[in-house]
Amino acid sequence: MDQRIKEAVDLFTEVMVYGTEKVIKSVDHPLWKEYSPEQLQMLKLISKEGQVTSSRLAVLQAVHKSAISSRIKKLLQKELIRIAETEDKRIKMLEITEAGSEVLEQSDRALTEYIEKLMSEQIEDKEIDEFLVLFRKLKEILKMDGV
Repeated sequence: MDQRIKEAVDLFTEVMVYGTEKVIKSVDHPLWKEYSPEQLQMLKLISKEGQVTSSRLAVLQAVHKSAISSRIKKLLQKELIRIAETEDKRIKMLEITEAGSEVLEQSDRALTEYIEKLMSEQIEDKEIDEFLVLFRKLKEILKMDGV
């Protein structure tokens, strides 16, 4: 195995795990106190998917379907998502509401402001450009692989 790939995977994992923890602890916004990171991530996924089943959300969030049910219930109660009208009444598709989109937009803005401050103090513009090129390429590779 190429040691560079192993190091890249290890670094990516560390950034995801410890970065997520740091962001959750550091972003000071009322939404981040009202909603869990998992609920906000679910809103993001529903928004990106357009309409999605709870089973698909469980796969995307890498959790058991029972964990998804609780999150869905809370988001439905707060009217951030709704059950979409579909031709096949047996399939329950979820979609984001306007209120959910507003919550997501506020959360994204708070996160972007935090990351921008963090990066502008420690990372050069050229490095940000290199990061974007690499992650765009990685995203395309993953999309082509059916993920």
